[in-house]
Amino acid sequence: MSEAPLSFTERLDRLGEVAVRIGLNLQPGQELVISAPLEAVSLVRRITEHAYRAGASLVTTQYADDEATLARYRFASDESLDKSAQWMADGIARAYREGAARLAITGSNPTLLNGQDPARVSRASRAASRASREAMEIITRFDTNWTIVAYATASWAAQVFPDLPTQEAQDRLWNAIFASSRLDAADPVIAWKQHNATLHAKAAMLNERRFHALHFTGPGTDLTVGLADGHAWAGGAERTTNGIDCNPNIPTEEVFTTPHSHRVSGHVSSTKPLFHQGTLIDEIRVTFAEGRIIEAHAGKGEDALRQILETDEGAARLGEVALVPHASPISDTGILFRNTLFDENASSHIALGQAYTKCLFDTEGASAETLAARGANTSMIHIDWMIGSDKIDLDGLAENGTATPLMRKGEWV
Repeated sequence: MSEAPLSFTERLDRLGEVAVRIGLNLQPGQELVISAPLEAVSLVRRITEHAYRAGASLVTTQYADDEATLARYRFASDESLDKSAQWMADGIARAYREGAARLAITGSNPTLLNGQDPARVSRASRAASRASREAMEIITRFDTNWTIVAYATASWAAQVFPDLPTQEAQDRLWNAIFASSRLDAADPVIAWKQHNATLHAKAAMLNERRFHALHFTGPGTDLTVGLADGHAWAGGAERTTNGIDCNPNIPTEEVFTTPHSHRVSGHVSSTKPLFHQGTLIDEIRVTFAEGRIIEAHAGKGEDALRQILETDEGAARLGEVALVPHASPISDTGILFRNTLFDENASSHIALGQAYTKCLFDTEGASAETLAARGANTSMIHIDWMIGSDKIDLDGLAENGTATPLMRKGEWV
């Protein structure tokens, strides 16, 4: 006799448990800082309960409201967009410095700010990025354990399934989130440990090969991504500098590393839309020379793309390259999630901006100047966008230029 299917409440509770036990691996006595959309309160409550059961000393949640966010761009003065809550950003950075874990719940309306002035959006984004720079550097250095999970808000579900009634769209999005997060397995915790072992094996293979560069080719793409000196591939659960193994993304299908910020050349086209801070940017086409984007176009949202690239000196250079087979569980759903957490795990991708210095060997005690000389990029942003598909081939290049096939038509060789 087959077991009865899990109820929605049971599956949501499983997501909370996986977020705490696998995503964060929260330690007894550790604080937890959560950020979440207003609609996600039911998931926040499940996570909070599991966090306290795991021994959390304090759980603090910061909620975001799409309508309040939109009101700022509609009614605030231009000058006020240069203002950010530095006091709050400083407090969050201090919490991370003192060992607090970080959990972000994603799910806001992916096109909330479409129709708003890109210059105003960019102005506020730069101010927020400046304020939160220290906190972001702590996260990208993996100085504390952190993770991101998803909540299927009504506004997000309506974007993913625009032809369905609201409740049906939400139900379908929830089913996709639960399945791709491995929550329908008999024991999700064991399923995640097995999946982590698979990703670790792939990262170990790439670390053993020590490629000098990666070469992506396909429609609209002929891109060579030089890899940072002493780069390290990672994937799945990773150890933070405070000694805790965490899964930064739930779900995840990628292995990733740090490119060399001055050794990227050629041109590349996006294979999925980018939804950044409520703005749609699609059909991205850029050209790199000596690591920097020297030409950029987009079929939609080109002004927003240009504003991103002008954020700071490092915004037009790469901070991450990640490999994902086209036949990943997320890609197999056939769903364009319109959310980077999911879409980046359906496709190989690159990220503009801040590098993960965790993806470098022998960094203990290294100065910022030393890391930069090895190729690690510095920026106030870190924005992933997708370049992989079933039409993209990938070779690993040795320092002498010898090519080794890694992927053909989006699949591992």
